Amino acid sequence: MRVGFVGIGSQGGPMAQRIITAGYPTTVWARREAALEPFVATGAQPAASRAELGAASDLLCVCVVDDAGVDDVLRGADGAMAAMAPGSAVVVHSTVHPDTCVRLANDHPDLAVIDAPVSGGGAKAAERELLVMVGGDPAAVERCRPVFETYGNPVVHVGPLGAGQEAKLLNNALFAAQLALAAEVYSRATARGLDPHAVAMALAAGSGRSYAAGLIAMMGFGLDNLAGDPAALLAKDVGILAALDPRDRSTLLDAANAAVELMGAAPTPGKESR
Repeated sequence: MRVGFVGIGSQGGPMAQRIITAGYPTTVWARREAALEPFVATGAQPAASRAELGAASDLLCVCVVDDAGVDDVLRGADGAMAAMAPGSAVVVHSTVHPDTCVRLANDHPDLAVIDAPVSGGGAKAAERELLVMVGGDPAAVERCRPVFETYGNPVVHVGPLGAGQEAKLLNNALFAAQLALAAEVYSRATARGLDPHAVAMALAAGSGRSYAAGLIAMMGFGLDNLAGDPAALLAKDVGILAALDPRDRSTLLDAANAAVELMGAAPTPGKESR
């Protein structure tokens, strides 16, 4: 299987490297030539354009930032999907609106579209320990699973196309909500005269333990260190989840929005790319 990869940044780069190491013929493309430099000596082939990337790929992995980026790489007469052979697969590793993936499938019925957002970051990818949440046709998913398993463990097929995105959005919203709750716990503890370090130890050993509580403790008991890009990405994902049902006024979204605001960002409505 010939694999293409676009989005070779801090997370996508290690994913692409794992695919190459596993022996798959791999083609990479990036807007900036400098982004391709780490792959010069790996055996991967650089593509000169999106169309060339598509033509060289039986399976094309897309790991860009947002819906607009996904559409920019894949759509149009010069986009990657227009140049792909019928029966090829496109895998959206980006965290985007589920409808973005569904529209791609509807507009290109001769291709298999799979959504497979990931969680864990570049370090987990390098160790083959990324969580990969997959949505799509079961036969297409199984055909692509060996590639997913070069960087992912576990690889979880959660349902039809779009389900992977919904699972990732729920995961990120829950993480954000837990950040807000953990920050409040430490704030209350400090205000009541408790040693926050001792409280963190108690939480780590107790039924209230969570990844979020441990992370905030390591960062000095506040959310300031998550301002900037981490906050913007969480805000994007919480906004997309809210856009799936604008009438939703759930406790999950309330707590997730509180975390986003504490990090200095504001949730934005999920944007549906056209």
